[in-house]
Amino acid sequence: MTDISNPGWLWLAKGGGAIAGSAISLAYILPQGRREAAARFAVGVVCGLVFGGTVGLKIAAELGIEELISPTEMTMMGAAAASLCAWWALGFVMRAFEGNRVGRWLDDRRKRNGADGA
Repeated sequence: MTDISNPGWLWLAKGGGAIAGSAISLAYILPQGRREAAARFAVGVVCGLVFGGTVGLKIAAELGIEELISPTEMTMMGAAAASLCAWWALGFVMRAFEGNRVGRWLDDRRKRNGADGA
């Protein structure tokens, strides 16, 4: 295990943080089906891998702890946070548009307006 290079540890931290963030998110907003769970998990992991370093640096700077934690810890923290936020946001958007709720709401509104005007 000690033969892993520094970039290797950072990639492991990103992957671990991204997976942990997606797993923790299950407790907040449960998926309604396998398809939603798979999509949200995939987006969470990808966002954690892509934005993990940047988000970790921003969080550490805002908390004033960038000098106190290692780059690996900062990356893992950022990946988990990015994954957690992406999972929550995607779940919210998917539920908002699920079953064409917006379309049904507009149809109901048109019917009421048409009935009121007649």
